[in-house]
Amino acid sequence: MENKPGIDTICVHSGDVEDITYGGAVSPIYTATAYAYAAGANNPYPRYFNSPNQMNLAKKVARLEGAEAALIFGSGMAAISSAMLSVLKTGDHIIIQNQIYGGTRNFIQKELDTFDISFDYFNDENEIEGLIQKHTKLIYLETPSNPLLELVDLKKIAKIARAHKILTMVDNTFASPINQRPITLGIDIVIHSATKYLGGHSDITAGAVATSEKLLQPILLKARNFGGSLADQTTWLLERSMKTLNLRVQKQNHNAQQLAEYLEAQEWIDQVNYPGLKDHPQYELAQSQMSGFGGMLSFKLSAEVPAQSFLKNLRLIKDVLSLGGVETTMLSPSLTSHSLLSDKERAEQGISSQLLRLSCGIENYEDLVLDIQQSINNIE
Repeated sequence: MENKPGIDTICVHSGDVEDITYGGAVSPIYTATAYAYAAGANNPYPRYFNSPNQMNLAKKVARLEGAEAALIFGSGMAAISSAMLSVLKTGDHIIIQNQIYGGTRNFIQKELDTFDISFDYFNDENEIEGLIQKHTKLIYLETPSNPLLELVDLKKIAKIARAHKILTMVDNTFASPINQRPITLGIDIVIHSATKYLGGHSDITAGAVATSEKLLQPILLKARNFGGSLADQTTWLLERSMKTLNLRVQKQNHNAQQLAEYLEAQEWIDQVNYPGLKDHPQYELAQSQMSGFGGMLSFKLSAEVPAQSFLKNLRLIKDVLSLGGVETTMLSPSLTSHSLLSDKERAEQGISSQLLRLSCGIENYEDLVLDIQQSINNIE
């Protein structure tokens, strides 16, 4: 019987670069941009995504996602753009979940048009089959979504896509492979902004794609032309961070659940969006396709609470960009992640100036509550 290592063991040991010179306990960093070559061989070159650090870290990502192969990128958008443009060509059509990261939406609306690639958005999974065209090649998803934590049924959509010979692609950043593994649910390609949970310390920018060996090859060829590879020093930092991925995410899951329940009970809150709440409309779906509910939540302040004053009064929780770090952060999506959308688009998605997004860190939950309480108490 094959011994299958646990998730913490995979985080720590998969994808290590063996130190054959000194036998060190951690991976050495290969910073060279020039390596010995052989005719016809896959010669190492950082822009080719095949340096020792890049290749080995990709194995860790693939193992965590249950994929055959993976690539490490210089950013999440490098991963998204390279993956999309490797499976789409002029005249193709893509179906897109309406609730997605603002940067991805901006790329789709501003860049795909230059390739004469058309697209349609859906709000409900039941709309998908009605949107399929002769040239539909891809269904793009993000679950849980940014910033309203909406879910889509991955198994259901994967089944629809396979029946019509359409590829599926999912941004799994909010969940991380600790909480959700889309490939095991039938999804073809998984994408991460590794800047977030995989990096986890708010100090690197990176991206990742995990998929089959077959689908990875066109992505790799496109990625080499686009030049979105990650420097080996940063690749090494990402590998080091991922060793504690499960430990961090489990704590973040715990804090998010506790804070969601606390916020839901406050009279100055109109709504809390978190799939771990039993009154979340997709709570049962979350239970069926996620092993944890994640460290992200959002909430809408009541009209009498000025959102910017609330953010400025915080002392422990940081009012900063990005998410997924060991520190708890909070921001206004309308001013940051979704600022590139028009006022109409934000209104249609339910992203108002009163909506705040909370990324839970690994601090003591009680200290986070105290900070939120003092912020509300000090609003004039």
